[in-house]
Amino acid sequence: MVKSVGAAGLERIELKRLTERIGKLYSVLHEAAEAEVTPLASFKPPADVCETSDAVYIRVELAGVAANQIKIALNSDKIRIYGEKKKRNPRQKVISHLCSERNYGRFSRVVPLRWTISVKDTKAELKDGVLLIHLPKIKDRRGSEHRVPIKEIESPK
Repeated sequence: MVKSVGAAGLERIELKRLTERIGKLYSVLHEAAEAEVTPLASFKPPADVCETSDAVYIRVELAGVAANQIKIALNSDKIRIYGEKKKRNPRQKVISHLCSERNYGRFSRVVPLRWTISVKDTKAELKDGVLLIHLPKIKDRRGSEHRVPIKEIESPK
């Protein structure tokens, strides 16, 4: 059965779609602007952000960096991974580099968080040059209906 919708109904549907599209565009632009803010960093390490139903995983490629050289700052809307990758002292005197593609110096990577996460249950581990950050999700109650029980108290007569 097809339900007919009047002109006003179509306008509301189109307005709702437009509002959703603008909201998505705003969030993408906001994330891009946040990601560009990397103060005093000489490079941004590559990262993968993956989502499951109960957690968000961030993998950051940090080959040659020890765990004590990495810092992680986490707040409600973003996570920042930063530190410094020091140059290794050469074992023998090098006259000139023919090719040098590795990055050294300060690094910083900001990942905006669109999810409500449990900050206290966040874990990070460094294995084989890859930093894996596990951010467990919390069920976000904003926008959902929560029923409040009402206790009836009889007034004295």
